[in-house]
Amino acid sequence: MRKVFVRTPGGRTVERYTLRKPSQPVCPITGQKLHGIPHLRPTALRNLAKSKKRPQRAFGGVLSSRAARRVIMTKARNSVDEQ
Repeated sequence: MRKVFVRTPGGRTVERYTLRKPSQPVCPITGQKLHGIPHLRPTALRNLAKSKKRPQRAFGGVLSSRAARRVIMTKARNSVDEQ
């Protein structure tokens, strides 16, 4: 919770407590902030459409685009080596 100072219509300044915003999601490999994901509380995130929760691509919402590209390339190379 964080303090927010609000001025009431009567002219008084009152302290109110609001929930803090969570931190931006981070890629576990590169440590970059993930783009295309809103940083909201779970209750607010539940009300969003599925397309607005995460990018619609492989590893979307989990890995950064650079890390996902690396993982896909290594999987493709490993599958070629096995054959």
